Amino acid sequence: MNTTTYRLGERTVNRLGYGAMQLAGPGVFGPPKDPAAARAVLQAAVAAGVNHIDTSDFYGPHVTNQLIRAALHPYPDDLVIVTKIGARRGADGAWLPAFGRAELVAAVHDNLRNLGLEQLEVVNLRAMFDTHGPAEGSLEEPLTVLAELREQGLVRHVGISNVTPRQVEEARRIVPVACVQNHYNLVHRADDTLIDTLAAAGIAYVPFFPLGGFSPLQSTTLSDVAQRLGATPMQVAIAWLLQRSPNILVIPGTSSLAHLRENLAAARLVLPSEALAALEAMESA
Repeated sequence: MNTTTYRLGERTVNRLGYGAMQLAGPGVFGPPKDPAAARAVLQAAVAAGVNHIDTSDFYGPHVTNQLIRAALHPYPDDLVIVTKIGARRGADGAWLPAFGRAELVAAVHDNLRNLGLEQLEVVNLRAMFDTHGPAEGSLEEPLTVLAELREQGLVRHVGISNVTPRQVEEARRIVPVACVQNHYNLVHRADDTLIDTLAAAGIAYVPFFPLGGFSPLQSTTLSDVAQRLGATPMQVAIAWLLQRSPNILVIPGTSSLAHLRENLAAARLVLPSEALAALEAMESA
C-alpha cells in the first residue's frame, strides 16, 4: 500500500485501515448472511497491508470480534486492533449507554475474550450523552476506570470517541489519549479545528463514517472530481481525508471484497490542487 504512516499509541500504522462494523448483520446487529465472506474480507485486508482494524464487542454484539479472531488469529505482529466500549445493545438492537464501572470492566473482558487477546492495544471510550453526536458531560468517572484497567495491564492505550473539544481536554488531564474518533468526512467538518489541535499534539484522529456511513456521500462536485481523475467518488473522499492532515487515520468499512480493493486503491490517489479547491468549496453539513 502506497500510503504514509502515523503513530497510534506506541505503534506505527498505515493511515488507511479497515473498520469492521459492516461485518455484522443489518443495523450492526446479529450475524452476517455469509460469515465466510466476512472472514475473507478481513484476510484480504491484512494481506493487502492493512495493519489497523477498528472494531467493538457491541458490534453484533460480539459478532465482529469473533469474526476477526476466526479469520486472523494468531495475529500478525504488526496488526493493531482498536476496540471501543461505553455502549451496549438492547434486545431490539438499540444503542444504549454502558458507562458504569461494572459495565466497563465487563466490556474490556468481553473484548479480550472474543478477540483472543491478553491485552487490548487501544480502547476507545465512546461518550453516550447523545447517541446521535457529541454532547457535553464529564468523562472523568469512566475514564478513571479505563485508566485503572490500563495500570492493570489489560489495556495499553486509551482513546475517546463521539466527544467535544472540552471533553478531549478533560480526558488528556486524566489519562494519555492515543486517539480521538469522531464523525468527520468531506461534508461533515465540525472537527476541523480539533483535528489541527490534535495534530500539533501528535494525537491520531480517526474519523468514523468517512464515506458517510449509513447514508453514503453524494455530491455533484464529488462525482465530477472523481470522473476527471478516473476514480470513484468514494476513492476521492478517502484521498481527501488522507491529504487533509497527517494525523488522520481512515478506516472505511465494507463487507465486499470488490469495495475493499476499491477503498485500498485510494491510498495511491493524489488530489491535484484544483480538485482540492473544488472539494473544499463544498458545503459542510
